[in-house]
Amino acid sequence: MTATAGYEDSDEWELVNDDGFVHKRKKRPRFEPTAASQPPDPGVERKLSRERKRRALVKLRNRYLKEIRHWELLSNTLNEMEHNAHAQPLECQELRSTTSFDDPSSSEEHSASNSTFRRLVGDLLYQVEAQEAVIQNVSNLCEVAQTLCNAQEERMKHQFINLPIWETSPNDLMAALVEQ
Repeated sequence: MTATAGYEDSDEWELVNDDGFVHKRKKRPRFEPTAASQPPDPGVERKLSRERKRRALVKLRNRYLKEIRHWELLSNTLNEMEHNAHAQPLECQELRSTTSFDDPSSSEEHSASNSTFRRLVGDLLYQVEAQEAVIQNVSNLCEVAQTLCNAQEERMKHQFINLPIWETSPNDLMAALVEQ
């Protein structure tokens, strides 16, 4: 009797009795030690193991150094923004202390009040521009943090999405499941 296309050779399968549960499985290749394949030298194995560990540690160190540099940049930017925010109110207080609201004569009072109001408007405008710059800096930091979070999320997704099971077409996957 000839084997049809759907059946495998009976030589590739073996019967297995697993505590009363009998099933077929593919035969596993048996490796017999011969003179040609001697066990590897322990010294060479140690060297290879050390080299693999060293490469893994160097890769990990480079990744951590890159992350540290990025966090240092963010920290420096935040410190600069804090310094700018503290320096601006001090400048405004100095300008206010130089302007006085004394009672000069009527003609001088009008010109003095105009110059005082102009200074105050200028100070307020300067404060608004400084606050706008601080808000812009914080917004930039938020964008950087969002980018970091997105990159981390993509790395996490990558671990689950790029599994070998997803590389084949659904038909191939179903055929493989039917074969098993």
